[in-house]
Amino acid sequence: MSRDEIVEHALDLLDEVGLDHVSTRALALRLDVKQPSLYWHFKNKDALLVAMATAAMAPHANLALPSPLDDWRTWFTRNTESFRRTLLMRRDGARLHAGSRPAGTALDRTTAKIDFLVSAGLPRRPAEMAMLAASRFTVGSVLEQQADQHAPTDHPELRIDHDEAFRSGLTLMIQGLAEHQPTNRSHHPTARSRRNSQEPSRHGR
Repeated sequence: MSRDEIVEHALDLLDEVGLDHVSTRALALRLDVKQPSLYWHFKNKDALLVAMATAAMAPHANLALPSPLDDWRTWFTRNTESFRRTLLMRRDGARLHAGSRPAGTALDRTTAKIDFLVSAGLPRRPAEMAMLAASRFTVGSVLEQQADQHAPTDHPELRIDHDEAFRSGLTLMIQGLAEHQPTNRSHHPTARSRRNSQEPSRHGR
């Protein structure tokens, strides 16, 4: 059985039992294999969870990168909504993803997204922080939504409209980011602005 097949079965197990009950033992039982055989592909459970988180992000990771003609507000909204939809596709998707950092191709995509915002006239540091803030806001929003799905329903009037709350928060974030856009700034990133990039591996999705 290939590594990708094992990860696919692990994600199916996640959907069935939740993150707290995902283990190499449970996965081995599901696959009808000896538990040690999984360690040929994953040295421990943490390595398995990292692979699961990466695979679970595939729908968002395959989203087309922005083009120079895109409106940055429209793109920022679409990108963040895609990230949220992807997290919601899996049970405990936000918990699985929390704490992960983009690397490899994912890091290259994050850098390209920040460069796009800079080319649209936004200063680099606010663009970086906006990507990070949007990522953390989205993970937190989905974490609350997925936890709420299993909360007692004794007081339905206290239920939150998570879609409305997310849209409102995202709108406020975009409005705040727009305040950093000079009205007469060139829309092309400079070499200096590229050099000023700090900690790209932590700047969102």
